[in-house]
Amino acid sequence: MGPRARAPDDQAFVVTTSGPAARIDALRREIAEHEYRYFVLDAPTIPDLEFDRLVRELEALEAAHPEFASPDSPTRRVGGAPSGGFAEVRHAQPMLSLANAFTYPDEPRPHREVEAFVQRIAEVVGTDRIPFSVEPKIDGLAISLRYEHGRLVVAATRGDGTTGEDVTHSVRTIRGLPLRLRGGASPAVLEVRGEVYLPRAAFEAMNEAARERGDKVFANPRNAAAGSVRQLDPRVAAARPLAFFAYGVGVVDGLDLPETHSATLALFRELGFPVAPEAGTATGLEGCLAYYESIGSRRDQLPYEIDGVVYKVDRHDWQQRLGFVSRAPRWALAHKFPAREVSTVLEGIDVQVGRTGAITPVARLRPVAVGGVTVSNATLHNEAFVHGMDLRIGDTVVVRRAGDVIPEIVGANGDRGPDAPPPWRMPTCCPVCGTALERLKKVRRQTRDGIEYEDSTVVVCPGGLFCRAQVAERIRHFASRRAMDIDGLGERIIEDLVDLGYVKTPADLYRLTLDDFVEMKRRADERDGTTPETARQGRTATKWAENLIAAIDRSRSTTLERLLYALGIRDVGEATAKALARGFGSLDGLMRADEAELTAIPDVGPVVASRIRAFFDDPHNREVIAALRAGGVHWREHAPQRAAAGPLAGRTVVLTGTLASMTRDEARARLEALGAKVSGSVSARTGFVVAGSEAGSKLEKATALGIPVLDEAAFLALLDDPTRAP
Repeated sequence: MGPRARAPDDQAFVVTTSGPAARIDALRREIAEHEYRYFVLDAPTIPDLEFDRLVRELEALEAAHPEFASPDSPTRRVGGAPSGGFAEVRHAQPMLSLANAFTYPDEPRPHREVEAFVQRIAEVVGTDRIPFSVEPKIDGLAISLRYEHGRLVVAATRGDGTTGEDVTHSVRTIRGLPLRLRGGASPAVLEVRGEVYLPRAAFEAMNEAARERGDKVFANPRNAAAGSVRQLDPRVAAARPLAFFAYGVGVVDGLDLPETHSATLALFRELGFPVAPEAGTATGLEGCLAYYESIGSRRDQLPYEIDGVVYKVDRHDWQQRLGFVSRAPRWALAHKFPAREVSTVLEGIDVQVGRTGAITPVARLRPVAVGGVTVSNATLHNEAFVHGMDLRIGDTVVVRRAGDVIPEIVGANGDRGPDAPPPWRMPTCCPVCGTALERLKKVRRQTRDGIEYEDSTVVVCPGGLFCRAQVAERIRHFASRRAMDIDGLGERIIEDLVDLGYVKTPADLYRLTLDDFVEMKRRADERDGTTPETARQGRTATKWAENLIAAIDRSRSTTLERLLYALGIRDVGEATAKALARGFGSLDGLMRADEAELTAIPDVGPVVASRIRAFFDDPHNREVIAALRAGGVHWREHAPQRAAAGPLAGRTVVLTGTLASMTRDEARARLEALGAKVSGSVSARTGFVVAGSEAGSKLEKATALGIPVLDEAAFLALLDDPTRAP
């Protein structure tokens, strides 16, 4: 459609269905919708990279066609409007966003956008040896904190950059954030800008707890932080381990700031504000890119999620000379890492059967590259997750590699036509063995008056060792290092043993011969159409089988606690298996015990007792145990030993890292001798954590949950004097 006649008021206008005007209008509407979903609803439907591409296209079109400029364009403002339910706060100084730069690895100048940024600054200040303040770009929620006479009076979200939401009631609950400035500082006004975020371990713990309850999980740490802060009830934020990093300053009255941004961050630390420990300084383009590569190489080891780094001209007087554009400072740049979230199509939903029979839905995806890896499947966690997101076959979904390891779906486009497929439903029978599935109520807690159940359920296949899927998973668990420790019995060999009918129960492992393994390998090679391994000449053709036979033979001599853990009784982990072995002393005594006797064992409640009793009442399980004994599996037994009270009785301790003075097992024994329970995972019930060198995620989770941590020196002091226990 071409230009229309001039309107009576002599203002010309164009209505068109194609060309730059239509595209600009469509982009503005699309970007505004995504901003609303991201900033107001905290429910983004596209990855950040795709959103940035839309904004870039709009910026380019507006630059090429200034006649279509509009004051309400997304390129002229920051973020979205504040949501209802919160008082509005007008920022005394606008909270601007940052311009973004990306790296293009396949191009001759992969960092050309950063190069252009530095060159523009050099042209203004007269040198390319520009001092920058550099810091990681935290994946959280931007907040402005206003202090008057040293006290926090208002905390506000960025909002649209001019007006935000008053979230003081939630932000005040963040531990580590000063409610009063340290050192007696009391300027008339000090506005500190920063990021509220959830540490990686805390985010994972929150989502794990939500999955166990059957609740909706958060898509990413940014949404989790935003959802926690933007609650009308401050108790929600108080219950979540939010954290804060300061990165900038707004209005200041009554306080002399240093001459550089890096020195200002140092001042913030003195005033009581957390600042990212990775923040530093760099000189020129070379220094900035070196920092980008350094942080990128350590990205997965950081205790918080980041999506890039930020460069800021360090000198405040140079910042003033450089000034601002309409929506961002000219002296700062966000250098983004390659996206780890991409969109693809959900082509199907399958279910997989776990070791204990738990049924888990799995997304079958149109293959897509995520973080350098081609992904075709992703976890869907549980039935409630699928229904909560209303996922349907054919939906466009956003896929993220959780921790760059496990792919998961974090968003979906729910726009469907009239022929949309029906909602997904959990199958009624096991997809492997055909047994009718069961729904078990999930326990919320156990009290003196009985068991309190949750409304949600877990779907399981009761086929046990008769279900081929569970057979493979149970044998894998049975052979694992903390169980029977059969070295070399890997996943592929187990799958072949089960698929080709050599093994149906763990006891069958002890009947296998060298000839069985060699024949199994030949049949597997023929099935897969590969050259048989045994076709090679010489002893190396069967060396792997000889090593496996030797490993199986060594595993015949074990301990009762290892055997109990290896049997895979539902809810019987290592700690419970050890308590049962100590409390009963013999397998026969345990198999005869009733539920009252079982609940006399520490940490065994009525639910676990009922599952232990059900396991040993099953005739098939008793046959497997008899076959294990017939196959030569043996262990030393002893008289029952009820745990004696000790100075650490009732305390749960977690060991992580490497101790120089003793092995992990020796440390466990010393703690148990004092009455402590040693657990393999950190939870809210953990009393304290002992952290040696090279401690990993357990230390991060303990720190996030505020659990006391002892280094090796403090641990040794505690062993000498248990009253030192935190």
